[in-house]
This record gives sequence, C-alpha cells and structure tokens, in this order.
Amino acid sequence: MTGTATLAPDRLSTSGRTPRRTLRVVLVLPAGVALLAGLDAALLLLDLPAPLSTARLPEVHGVLLVLGFVGTLVSLERAVALGRPLGFAAPALLGLAGMLLVSPAPLVLARSVLVAGTAALVLLYLPLWCRQRDEAVLVQALGAVLALGAAVLWLGSVPVPTLLPWLVGFVVLTVGGERLELARLAMGPDAGTRLVALALAFVAGVLLALLRPGAGYPLLGAALLALVAWLVVHDVARRTVTTTGLPRYMAGCMLAGYGWLLVAAGAWLVAGRAADGAAYDLVVHAVFLGFTLSMVLAHAPVILPAVLGRPLPYTPALVVPAVLLHASLALRLWVGDGLGHEVAWRIGGLLNVVALLAFVAVVLWSVLRRGRSS
Repeated sequence: MTGTATLAPDRLSTSGRTPRRTLRVVLVLPAGVALLAGLDAALLLLDLPAPLSTARLPEVHGVLLVLGFVGTLVSLERAVALGRPLGFAAPALLGLAGMLLVSPAPLVLARSVLVAGTAALVLLYLPLWCRQRDEAVLVQALGAVLALGAAVLWLGSVPVPTLLPWLVGFVVLTVGGERLELARLAMGPDAGTRLVALALAFVAGVLLALLRPGAGYPLLGAALLALVAWLVVHDVARRTVTTTGLPRYMAGCMLAGYGWLLVAAGAWLVAGRAADGAAYDLVVHAVFLGFTLSMVLAHAPVILPAVLGRPLPYTPALVVPAVLLHASLALRLWVGDGLGHEVAWRIGGLLNVVALLAFVAVVLWSVLRRGRSS
C-alpha cells in the first residue's frame, strides 16, 4: 500500500500533476545555477582558482546569491502555496534575472528583470494575504518589499554595501514569518502581533540607515537583536534540538543560524556601518552564510519535497555539511576577520564553498537513491 501511494502521483500524467512538477523543476534550475555561480564568485573573491573567471561574477556575487538563489526558492515555495499559475511569474522572473546576471547580457537588463521579479514577489503576497489575513504573511510581505527596494536601488547604481540592510531584511523577515507560520501554537496567541511590531521596527531601521547611517545602523542592530532574541525564545527549535533524527538536525541548523544573526546584530549595534573590510565581511557572511544558508539546510528536507513533489529522506549525512559550514565560518570570521589571519580567512572561505557543495551532493544522492529504491 505504501509503495502504491508513493508511486501514484508519478503515474497520473494525464491529471496535470507531472507537468506541474516538471514546471517546478524547470523553475528551480536557475536557482541552482545562481548558487553554483555565486560559489564560483566566492572563490574568485578569495583569490583562489575557480572554474569560471570573469570580472562580472565578483561584482554580482552578493545580489546573485540573495535574490537570484534565495529569492527564486522563496518565491517558488510561495507560488506553490498559492496554487495559481500567475504566481509562478515571480520565480520565473527571478530565475531569469539570475541567469542574466551570470551571462554577458547588459547588466542594466539583468537589474531591470530583477526589479520585475521582486515586484512580482510582492504582488504574490497580496492574494496570500487576502486568503489568510495572517501576520506571518504580512511579515514575509514586508521582507519582499525590502527585496524590491534593494533591486530598485541597485538599478539606480546604489553600491551593494548600501543595499546590505535591505537584503538582510528580506531574508530575516522571510524566515521569521515562516517560523511563525510553522510554529504559531508553540509561540502563543500574541506571537503574530509582536512579530509584526518587531518587523516594522527593523524596516524603520533600514530606512534610517539609508538616510542617516550614523543613527540608523545602531538602531538597525538593536532592532535585529530584539527580533532574533524573540525568535530564539519562542522557536520550538529550543525543545526539538533534544530529540533525534530530522527534528534535531533542523533545530540545530536553526539555532546555529540564530547565533550568527546575533553576531551580525552586535556588529551593527557596536560598530555601526561598515562598507568594507573585516567588519563588513563579518556582517555579510554571518547573515547570508551563517543564518540564511543554515536555514536553507534546515528546511530543505521539508520544503524541497513540497515544492518539487519528490521525497528527500533524512539521512545523518546531512549533518556533515552543516557542521562543516559553521566550523569553517567560525574559522573565517573569528580567526580570519577577528584576529586578522589572512590564511585562516581564505581556508575558512574555501571550506564554506566545500560545505555547500557537499550539501548539494548529499541532497542529490539522497533523492536519486530514493528514486532507485522506489
């Protein structure tokens, strides 16, 4: 009975399920290209050999990974949740923007498509909000608005370091809204209202950081500190980390991600704005490697099957790239940036790339092994 139930959707080609799943796979492929190109750019920025060597990849590295990779995955998951064909415009446009960023196409074209993709993501949340009137959706929509703001500012040639709070807000509010969505009962009846208030405080910090950096960045750090502290206290991960298997793996990744987010919040609160150097490297990679990609690792066994319609069985092998990611990040940011050891910084960065490639390899192996066994 189990085998029949598992195989049934694959056999219903006339029902439309297989074409829809094929469409989702096609839409997720540009995200994979964006990830691999972003890792290639990371090697170039570390002054290490890379498969591709172009002057453009390091220039688009950050935006490519945040909006091209994470943005495509987030919008695809939201489009699947909406269940309407028009919703897939957002992941299609963001995926196309990522492909254009790594191609020889004019950069202004890629940036313009990125604006269209983030605008489509904002619009995607409107029917979701009308369907649920849920604070979790509102918080995620605020994150999408910050993504749109970042894309518009980048189209206007605003430097990427200035866009950093907007990009941070996109991933943090998206994840915060999703955690509320998944664990509302454990967070209490007032959780939604409090998270919305914290999200609005963070958005205010983002705007002030753009207009008055001297006052804005400490406020931004304080707002981020309050937001992540609230998430740590209320997230069920604090309890599930004591269990076993997949729940423990997910909880460990999430709690480690929150820890790195606290590091970034503290840096903004104490040091203020940093447009380059060790402080900038610390904030960028604490947020986007330590927090964002740790959350991707945590939720992949749940989100990928829902999006692609293919099971991703949990395997203890998933723990290896997760541990390597956080250990190498500590080497890079603590010993490299904090203590000023360039070799440690470069080795840590290289191991960051190895960790993410190892995660991709484990996921592919797990999916293919399940496909053969079924």
